[in-house]
Amino acid sequence: MKAFDIPELAASLAYHDIPGSSGAPIIFIHGLGCAGSCDYPAVATQPSLAGRRMILVDLLGSGFSDRPENFDYTIESHAGIVAKLISEICPEPIDLFGHSMGGAIAIATAARLGSRVRRIALGEPNLDPGGGTFSSQIASMSEGAYVLRGHDETANIARADGYQIWANSLARSAAFAVHREATSLVVGCEPSWREMLYRMAMRKTVIFGAHSLPSADVDRLPCHGCAVEIVADAGHSMALENPAGLATALHNAFR
Repeated sequence: MKAFDIPELAASLAYHDIPGSSGAPIIFIHGLGCAGSCDYPAVATQPSLAGRRMILVDLLGSGFSDRPENFDYTIESHAGIVAKLISEICPEPIDLFGHSMGGAIAIATAARLGSRVRRIALGEPNLDPGGGTFSSQIASMSEGAYVLRGHDETANIARADGYQIWANSLARSAAFAVHREATSLVVGCEPSWREMLYRMAMRKTVIFGAHSLPSADVDRLPCHGCAVEIVADAGHSMALENPAGLATALHNAFR
């Protein structure tokens, strides 16, 4: 892995930089409690993405990245760090993928980078305030309570529900970081990530796992210029459940 120094936080962000010379680099941004180094190697090695340079990011607080306590871990702050990384290591135009919470971060990052982003693809992204099943439960606790007991309890619930890999990844994330991220998802922003996405002029694709359907957004998003891709044999955790299917959806979104 490589490290991107963030002097103002006395911290570094870890990322995989998979070389390639065909097409724009693809930046992968993971979801709550996940890590790019865990979720995306199996996607990046699929034949449908062969030849593409790919950057697999571990957000601060997750994976192999540092866990500075003086960082607020909001969606906007994560986007600021990711935008700085992209500006440093990818001078050329890029393609951007974000999953779940990472979808909101990808939207906020694209808003910062403007025309530097050729195309954006989002895997079941957080588009509206309120969070999802796990993030809303996490944010309902105080940060202190979540750090003390909620983090382990959430990981255990996820294991019992069959989300073993996500539970293990969550358990290795900084508990205070996860709570601050979940709170940011619940609070949302103004304009919303949905409104920001609708206003963007680049090619936009939203990807769903077939097991997550039905979703009203499958019909709603194309009315706002967003193509829709469906990954078979997968739900929300599409990178883990069907990495080849997600890679094909990304190939279609970014070709």
